[in-house]
Amino acid sequence: MSAASEALSGVPAGGILDRERIIARPGFNRWLVPPAALAIHLCIGMAYGFSVFWLPLSQAVGVSERVVCQDMTLVSALFTTSCDWRVSDLGWIYTLFFVLLGSAAAIWGGWLERAGPRKAGVVAAICWCGGIAIAALGVMIHQLWLMWLGAGVIGGIGLGLGYISPVSTLIKWFPDRRGMATGMAIMGFGGGAMIGAPLADMLMNSFKTADSVGVWQTFLVMAVIYFVFMMGGAFGYRIPPAGWRPDGWAPPAQNTKSMITARHVHLRDAHKTKQFWLIWAVLTLNVSAGIGVIGMASPMLQEIFGGRLIGMPELSFGQLDASQKTAIAAIAAGFAGLLSLFNIGGRFFWASLSDKIGRKNTYYAFFLIGIVLYALAPSAAHMGSQLLFVLMFCIILSMYGGGFATIPAYLADIFGTQFVGAIHGRLLTAWATAGIIGPVVVNYIREAQLNAGIPREQVYDFTMYILAGMLLLGLICNMLVKPLPEKWYMSDEEVAKLQAKSATDASVPTGSFGIGKGGFDGKALAAWAVVGIPILWGIWITMQKTAALF
Repeated sequence: MSAASEALSGVPAGGILDRERIIARPGFNRWLVPPAALAIHLCIGMAYGFSVFWLPLSQAVGVSERVVCQDMTLVSALFTTSCDWRVSDLGWIYTLFFVLLGSAAAIWGGWLERAGPRKAGVVAAICWCGGIAIAALGVMIHQLWLMWLGAGVIGGIGLGLGYISPVSTLIKWFPDRRGMATGMAIMGFGGGAMIGAPLADMLMNSFKTADSVGVWQTFLVMAVIYFVFMMGGAFGYRIPPAGWRPDGWAPPAQNTKSMITARHVHLRDAHKTKQFWLIWAVLTLNVSAGIGVIGMASPMLQEIFGGRLIGMPELSFGQLDASQKTAIAAIAAGFAGLLSLFNIGGRFFWASLSDKIGRKNTYYAFFLIGIVLYALAPSAAHMGSQLLFVLMFCIILSMYGGGFATIPAYLADIFGTQFVGAIHGRLLTAWATAGIIGPVVVNYIREAQLNAGIPREQVYDFTMYILAGMLLLGLICNMLVKPLPEKWYMSDEEVAKLQAKSATDASVPTGSFGIGKGGFDGKALAAWAVVGIPILWGIWITMQKTAALF
């Protein structure tokens, strides 16, 4: 079909993955886009749950008992075929995930804006699922370097592209509810492990034999399942025509003090503004505090409360025997699961609330409430009130997740929507930075306190005050975020030129373009059911594990 005949038929020219081919036609329901985004985010969110594989993989050679090589270094571990890997060797995959996520999002964010979310989603599916399949080969032939390359590097690139693929699209489909829209999708990344970890555990138990721990088979099955879901999500993406807006909605009135702009900043200029770096610092400090707690949630609860968790308040952690420590470890696992639920729920709750109170005020809430909770957490611990302590950290983790979900809308408010996906990709370098700062602060201060002879139940006190201080810095950075000066915005002519390829066909009426209607019709309900049923299953499994905490 020629370009002319395609134009007459109303079908854009270009390949099936091209941006021009996914411009929505009249009658399209915008509520089909969030489940497409969730389908991708729920799959790549399994990165948070990869630790479920570490212990089985640490005895992949011995199967029933680890084959330990005393003189093995990290380099020799990469190539050994006769020695079992250490958990610390495997843990580098987790580090690679988030280093590559931030790097890939920053490097290819601009390409994503040009290529469109469908092409980016397909590439993300190939990288993430292909990387897991390569990791399966690494397990089969027992080559750790192949696992690092597959899951860590190639999979990490898929994480970055998959994570930012829906951001710009959702913000453009929901200009009236930017926070809620991004919250729905990014909620999926927090919930991926909630579904994937128990699924992986079930599969490993099913595939386990006398000669295999069942991990490579599990990798392959999950890669296939994830590929189907991610491709479905990628092909579910649609972008609105340039200038589209929901029926009855008008952009907020503009003034020099407005925190929501109707203008657009080019990708090449965003990082040159002080607002970009202030928001970068806001995200870094909020995430640093939360991620440090996530990494130490289980040992923190066990060491602070010790025997109180099993009705023996007279026993500290060091006085417990092996069976008692096993019992409190199960309870601490419930605590980690509960934090995961609040991490997920916070992404939707706080991002949606930001539509009502504004993004800057939402971050004020994160920092002010967080400072109070971190400062009071040691008091709750010394009182022996595990319920109060758990409640405090559930709220803290909800704000950790809320910070991730609110930041894309914050960027759209300040920099406009034209390049928000790519700008968000560059901002995610804050995540990689926080992934270093948070765990280092918590882990090294804990070690220093233990070496100084501080009792285990008190080693986290100083850490909590440090984290409160970090949030105070974040509060100051947020306070300094102001609307951009006029010089940073693109001209109307430049914006029109960029948007020309997504302009609607002349036969489609102006205004609402008749797109984005329908609400939760049958098609939308079916799409939501596809992603909603696995989420509900994951919540049910998590709640069962959490019950032991109470």
